[in-house]
Amino acid sequence: QVQLVESGGGLVQAGGSLRLTCAASGSTSSVNVMGWYRQAPGKQRELVANINRSGTTTYADSVKGRFTISRDNAENTVFLQMNSLKSEDTAVYYCHGLTLTFYNYWGQGTQVTVSS
Repeated sequence: QVQLVESGGGLVQAGGSLRLTCAASGSTSSVNVMGWYRQAPGKQRELVANINRSGTTTYADSVKGRFTISRDNAENTVFLQMNSLKSEDTAVYYCHGLTLTFYNYWGQGTQVTVSS
């Protein structure tokens, strides 16, 4: 079992920045890919960014150039630095972990609200 705990959400004005942190515990050696998804009201959950153990990253087109994902394998932590935030970035952000056997783990979510 793997537990994922997010922190760092909050309210920020458009153009501002936030940094999300996700700490993994438990059987973390089984987790290959870690990342962030988000879900806005009335919309489907969507991938924001992810990173594998080798450091290969993937970003949604909507956040490229504004968000940066990074990972500390020794501390089993993944970060999402969000800059130039827009109102459309408002959502609940979920930490996600994918194991080598393609099992999914999810955090409880953290709210990010961007005021225009």
